[in-house]
Amino acid sequence: MAQNIYDNPDFFAGYSQLPRQVHGLDGAPEWHAIRALLPDLSGKRVVDLGCGFGWVSRWMREQGAASVLGLDLSQNMIARARAETADSAVEYRIADLDTLELPAAAFDLAYSALTFHYVQDFDRLVRVIRKALVPGGHFVFTIEHPIFMAAVHPHWISDEDGRKTWPINGYSVEGERRTDWFAKGVVKYHRTLGTTLNSLIGAGFEIRRVEEFAPTPEQIEHLPQLEEELERPMMLIVSAGA
Repeated sequence: MAQNIYDNPDFFAGYSQLPRQVHGLDGAPEWHAIRALLPDLSGKRVVDLGCGFGWVSRWMREQGAASVLGLDLSQNMIARARAETADSAVEYRIADLDTLELPAAAFDLAYSALTFHYVQDFDRLVRVIRKALVPGGHFVFTIEHPIFMAAVHPHWISDEDGRKTWPINGYSVEGERRTDWFAKGVVKYHRTLGTTLNSLIGAGFEIRRVEEFAPTPEQIEHLPQLEEELERPMMLIVSAGA
């Protein structure tokens, strides 16, 4: 079973104060880049893997999705999502993505945001997702970029000129990483960019688009602290087809 860090009281309290949790999709700088990769949602059956508070699940219904199944390991997340959703076509369930099973050809779109780096067996999961999608179905997800999460001690350092620099070490050494973020010992799993994309290809997906998210000049003008995100990619966004 995956580590259920989101039900840790300290972690959940800190996480709930992030702008993307307080303001929803408007608080996620990468949302405009994700939207550009999503298909027309009219009549689509969607599975939202790692649905959190249900921001995207609710938005997809507003865009015309026929149904949305939101899955998350955290009881805290699912309870919050249910409390904020008044729509019988949106269902939330507790599920561990490391052991997940889904019915065959049951969905037109599989979506996930910043969840798969908590999954130990990514190969298994993408095969499950591939079988759960109809032919021609869409798979869009974001994860922490491998460059962002490879380091043993991920934090900014200063180079000789005093410029912010992100350390990259052990990049080719895949596997468990433990970081202190709102709580000590948060477990994530590092995979190289090549491993991530090849897992999709091996499962039978066609890779349609890959984005290494960086904020736009307009976003930086509005929120100057985003400028540091130009120094290294924090997030990988992938669109694939079944």
